[in-house]
Amino acid sequence: MSAATTTTSIPPLGTATQRRGLLVVSVMLATLMQAIDTTIANVALPDMQGSLSATQDQAAWVLTSYIVASAIMMPLTGWLSAVLGRRRLLLVSIAGFTVASVLCGLATGIGEMVLFRVLQGVFGAALVPLSQSLLLDVFPKEKHGAAMAMWGMGLMVGPILGPPLGGWLTEDYSWRWVFLINVPVGILALLGVAASVKTETTVRRPMDWTGFLLLAIGIGALQLFLDRGQSQDWLGAFEVRIELALALLGLYLYAVHWRGASHPVMDLRLFANFNFALSSALIFVVGIVLFATLALLPPYLNQLMHYPVLDVGLMLAPRGVGTMLGMMLVGRLIGRVDTRVPIVVGLLLTAYSLHDMTAMGVDVSQRSIVAIGLVQGLGLGLVFVPISTVAYSTLPAQARTEAASLFSLMRNIGSSIGISLVITLLARNTQINHAEIGARVPGWGAEAALLPSAWDPATAAGASALNAEVTRQAAVIGYVNDFHVMLVLTLAVIPLVLFLRGGPARGGAPTVAAEH
Repeated sequence: MSAATTTTSIPPLGTATQRRGLLVVSVMLATLMQAIDTTIANVALPDMQGSLSATQDQAAWVLTSYIVASAIMMPLTGWLSAVLGRRRLLLVSIAGFTVASVLCGLATGIGEMVLFRVLQGVFGAALVPLSQSLLLDVFPKEKHGAAMAMWGMGLMVGPILGPPLGGWLTEDYSWRWVFLINVPVGILALLGVAASVKTETTVRRPMDWTGFLLLAIGIGALQLFLDRGQSQDWLGAFEVRIELALALLGLYLYAVHWRGASHPVMDLRLFANFNFALSSALIFVVGIVLFATLALLPPYLNQLMHYPVLDVGLMLAPRGVGTMLGMMLVGRLIGRVDTRVPIVVGLLLTAYSLHDMTAMGVDVSQRSIVAIGLVQGLGLGLVFVPISTVAYSTLPAQARTEAASLFSLMRNIGSSIGISLVITLLARNTQINHAEIGARVPGWGAEAALLPSAWDPATAAGASALNAEVTRQAAVIGYVNDFHVMLVLTLAVIPLVLFLRGGPARGGAPTVAAEH
């Protein structure tokens, strides 16, 4: 397996602790900037649509183009870091992402916006895996848990902060500030990386263009299939059938090609490492639960409970607080306890919060929403850090950058599948529930006197009001069904944790046994 060379060293600037602190802050800013942009544009989409004179389907490509471009470019991180060096690649990525953000904020048409969002995805793809591998290299192995806790705060809290931050910027200023806000963050991250990371020796590594093309087709088509499926009626649409066929064909042909490639663009042999393979499966599920609940809760609170966007953001903020608390706690525990313990506890807390969400209705209190979010954030924080630490604990240092890109790709695909799954189930269950409830409403039978006068189906206004309430109640059941699915999924993966090669801590050493 060829990869980027050795560890990252730091140029002479202040004490070692100061240099490391600057690097940590810089890469966290880069990670946070990229993570926030995965969700911040969602709430601004209606304003963008009107300002850019776009249809709803065209506006949806503002989100789709970013996701697809990022997924396609992520497998290239290992090769690019080898031939350019991680410092140079990180600087190019931060600068390119910042410039693309400016272009998005200045876009005058939907075509320009989609193109600039593609550029954002292209330059942003390497930010997360690069920042993760750099932190793993500059911290000693016994402090990897603390390093992953700091890195994970940006990655996990970013998507949670995105919607309320985007809502505030859109409402009080303009949707353009959703992108322009990246400029000061990008500049600070760029200066910090330039001052704290030394240029590495590069490696002449041939590019596997055939493998990249096959992966680009497979991963790009898969993301399009997941993102476009619900709006296009899934396999009922010719476009979606083509995307699924290309995804399966591209991924299958890459697996065939990889076996004979001397320098594959993404080395699937990494999955032969048991801890890495199992950790990738677990982070796949974490991606589903994290992003699926993020996709469900804002519309639930906004559309069914009629809270303003800013209030929704404030009610979801404790989830981010819980995540940070969980990460700070587990960062101190790793190296002292069996790594599997916080993972199991975190999954149980997440399952407990999802169980409470299955009991939510249209009259759920704000206090309950805040408490559920805090517990769920705490659980996800406890899970994310040890999984990220265990994933690389038995891999050689030179494989970390390529492994980090594959690990991030698994999380991203999990999030895409999770969002597509819950949105599809919600739409279909709402229709089914509407029909079931409607068939049982007294207004359609002999007991119309039991209905409030405002819901009198004999009048046009009453029939409309009655239908709106039936739709509302049907949607609530649809949301609850989605939460139940995620609850079952979370509980189902807990037994997998027991197979991680972990053990009790011994003198602060890593708690995962070496792989033979």
